Amino acid sequence: MTTDFTAHNAQQAAVWKSYHEGQPSRVPMIIGLSSRYTLLSPLANPEGIDAEQFFCDPRAMFTHLLRKQHFLRHHLPCDQEMGLPAQWTVSVDFQNSYEALWFGCPLHFRAGQVPDTTPILFDDNKHLLFDRGLPEPFPESGWMARAWEYYEQFLEWAQTEEFHGRPIGVAGLPGLSTDGIFTTACALRDPTALLMDLYTDPDYVHELLNYLTEAIIRRIKAYRQRLGQPAQSQSCGLADDAIQMLSPRHYTAFVLPYHRRLVAEFGAAGPNSMHLCGDATRHFRVIRDELKMMTFDTGFPVDFAWLRQELGPAVTIYGGVHVEILRAGPPEAIRREVKRIMESGIREGGKFVFREANNLAPYTPPEHVAVMYEAVKEFGRYA
Repeated sequence: MTTDFTAHNAQQAAVWKSYHEGQPSRVPMIIGLSSRYTLLSPLANPEGIDAEQFFCDPRAMFTHLLRKQHFLRHHLPCDQEMGLPAQWTVSVDFQNSYEALWFGCPLHFRAGQVPDTTPILFDDNKHLLFDRGLPEPFPESGWMARAWEYYEQFLEWAQTEEFHGRPIGVAGLPGLSTDGIFTTACALRDPTALLMDLYTDPDYVHELLNYLTEAIIRRIKAYRQRLGQPAQSQSCGLADDAIQMLSPRHYTAFVLPYHRRLVAEFGAAGPNSMHLCGDATRHFRVIRDELKMMTFDTGFPVDFAWLRQELGPAVTIYGGVHVEILRAGPPEAIRREVKRIMESGIREGGKFVFREANNLAPYTPPEHVAVMYEAVKEFGRYA
């Protein structure tokens, strides 16, 4: 796409300024873009780097992460700075596999798919991890050892290289946060078996979630210390997509106690934020009240009218067009969905940020993102 980046950047800065001052002129729009989208896009991936190269070759990962940012800044219009930045920033990216890999799950590469892991805990070895003890934050081998090797290599390259004439910074690596305690449990033990455990072996579920919580807190603190960051913090962001499979009763009984422990370590004062794909909105009120969560990043399906009434005007909500509607179109369907969401009441209080719901699907035409952005600018105005 071609655009006047200077004018765009001034306009998006003004939109965010008014939003943060509590007097938004219109709803801002962002785009969540993972490497799975750009790896499968010839336009964003002219080298043809595949997922296995991306994971296994630090130079391939480094190169593609820069390409990914360039693609976002030049082809996907939204209320983010576009054009060349003052500095590029990269982070080691093992996507959503890193936590299961750290606990010992095997990684699989499948053509045209995101790399993924498979469970290691079965009925005949449910206590395998307990017998091993807590995993070392800095193992001598394995994927998380690689993560630190890649991080050090990124730092070295960033000191001597540029991309499109701009310097490169290195932000971090996986392991400084968590994809979620229950989500990780579902990666380690088949979700169907784990859900049956809620009824047939509840003590085991608590033992597993307690083990994972202790290990994750220990790892995050160790990583922070190694990077010169404070071991504890007063606010945090969490995720735990798999709780969409739980009833409110089971979430409160089994998972909430361990979420409380994470928040006590990393978000005691708040306000905190929560990313929850899928249909997890039935848990949001409890999460807001118990964990000081004042920002929710949603997926789909979401009843925006109900959710705003449920949470009130003071809570920030991120959400928007279902990714399949955005991918498949047609453009008029995207416009209708933007309009429907904007007229649902979700904008009450001025704390709504539009985005794809949730994470741009591979093969989504950039033109469809442009349609969504223009519709947001048309239907998202407050005056």
